[in-house]
Amino acid sequence: QVQLQESGGGLVQAGGSLRLSCAASGRSFSTYRMGWFRQAAGKEREFVARINWSLGITYYADSVKGRFTISRDRTKNTVDLQMNSLKPEDTAVYYCNLITTSGATAPQYWGQGTQVTVSS
Repeated sequence: QVQLQESGGGLVQAGGSLRLSCAASGRSFSTYRMGWFRQAAGKEREFVARINWSLGITYYADSVKGRFTISRDRTKNTVDLQMNSLKPEDTAVYYCNLITTSGATAPQYWGQGTQVTVSS
């Protein structure tokens, strides 16, 4: 079993920055990929960014490309999401996720989520 704990959400003005962090813990697990999704009120959860754990290859949703940066610390089992030039439409609950199975695409573990609110 893997537990994920997000931190770093909050309220920021448009154009500002926030940094989210997610720490993974548990017994005897290996990480294949970690990433972030978000869900705005009344909308479906959507993909934001992901990172391959061993190679560090990243992938972003078009809506955040060039503004958000995902990174990982393999020694601490953490993944961060640096969010710059935030827009009101970035307002959502952000969820960290983790995949342990190599080659799998669907997230297997989820965090509880952290609220990000961007005011105009």
